[in-house]
Amino acid sequence: MARRWTPQRFVTLRRIRVAVCAVVVTAASVASFFVATHKTVALDVNGKTTTVQTNAMSVDRLLEEQHVDVKTHDIVKSTSGSTLQDHAVVTVQSAYQATVNIEGQDVPFWTVATSADQLLGFFKDNEKAASKVTVNIKNVYNQLTGGFVINRDGPVKVIADGKTSVVPNGKLTAASIFDAKGIVLGKEDRVSVGDDGKETVLRVQRVTHGETTKTVAIPYGTQTVVDSSLEPGQKVVRQKGQNGEKKETYNTTFVDGKAETATLIKEQTVKVALDEIIAVGPEKPKPTQSASPSESADGDGSSDASKSPTAKPSTPSQKPSQSATAKPTAKPTPTQKPTTSKPTQTQKPTSTPTTQKPTQKPTQKPTSKPTTSKPNGNTGGSGSSGSGLWHPSASAAQTYARGAAAQRGWTGSNWTSLLKLWERESNWQWYAENASSGAYGIPQSLPGSKMAAFGANWRDDGAVQINWGLAYIAERYGSPNGAWAHSESTGWY
Repeated sequence: MARRWTPQRFVTLRRIRVAVCAVVVTAASVASFFVATHKTVALDVNGKTTTVQTNAMSVDRLLEEQHVDVKTHDIVKSTSGSTLQDHAVVTVQSAYQATVNIEGQDVPFWTVATSADQLLGFFKDNEKAASKVTVNIKNVYNQLTGGFVINRDGPVKVIADGKTSVVPNGKLTAASIFDAKGIVLGKEDRVSVGDDGKETVLRVQRVTHGETTKTVAIPYGTQTVVDSSLEPGQKVVRQKGQNGEKKETYNTTFVDGKAETATLIKEQTVKVALDEIIAVGPEKPKPTQSASPSESADGDGSSDASKSPTAKPSTPSQKPSQSATAKPTAKPTPTQKPTTSKPTQTQKPTSTPTTQKPTQKPTQKPTSKPTTSKPNGNTGGSGSSGSGLWHPSASAAQTYARGAAAQRGWTGSNWTSLLKLWERESNWQWYAENASSGAYGIPQSLPGSKMAAFGANWRDDGAVQINWGLAYIAERYGSPNGAWAHSESTGWY
């Protein structure tokens, strides 16, 4: 017997039909989504290519799925941009730190180059700059690269221990070349690769340490005493000054037999300096008052005026000497302390005060400004290769950036755009700071602390600033051309 129709039964059947339709639509949508988002992608990690099936929508998600660990300085490229598309090719190149010599300064350089020839090639877009760049190999048995290949295409000239030889096969690693030549490297020996015309030169510099000494003069000081037996303004040298001597011992670093750096480790006084003692007559007593002898006072005044040309030069030297040596016989030591430690202070009151004062001001100003200006930047960079800080000149910063941009494939118009962009932003000055916004450095990072991801010394290291700036441009604009176009239209990037 068929069921009777009722309103409740009708509602129930309708709900079932709606639920079934919803499930079907959802399943169809999910299926179509997975079909639409399913991709076949070629993933190249350091030269090893695999084909990957994925539903990831972005390159970052793909790398996360495949457990590819990408470090800060690694270079990631995709033929489809940041959004992943079917049949895209994603390339990951792990960076390692080499050292390049730019304008005489050793600078850490993060690179993905597989050979010294390729690394030098990054700088060859500008032949003038390239001639100033050499590659220093701190570890020729580098495990990351399997040994640093020198030159893929030709022979290599090897210079070591004053001898020159040629290796015909430039495809060998530096370690293999040294092994073949019987060259044994010391722990601190330096290995560099550079171009000499059309030749690739592999050079070994031997580093040794030893002690050196030198004798340094100790300037004598000057003491001034008042002698009542002398005429006012009269000066007599009671004791001639004699310079002392001290022997300084240095721990010296030699590179190929030539002294490069020296650190003072010991001082020994060989001969004590003998101060010069100068006796000076007392000041001429001032005429005492009285109304009646005014004429005689006037007479004395006129005589003083006639003697003023000779009295004035002695007066400045007498006043400071008296203040410094009020009790010459009781306490001579207070006058000796400043003369032995800082001779310039004693010469200031006694000899030529007008010439001493100007010499102190210039010596103080240059030492305070270098921390924020180019002069100290260059000296700091040359001496701070060990600490990792680099204060480059504008030209050196451009040379570094040219190589770093070239390994991203940014040459030609892209390099021109980058050159103009950072010229507009900071004039390529590592210490440039926008007073109103606080943007800092060569790329004018806002805030500057963003660059800390590439190095804690972002405020004082031009290499850190450039590395961050290039990564920022790649992530946000894809290339310097895109960043420059945005800067042209908006005034910022």
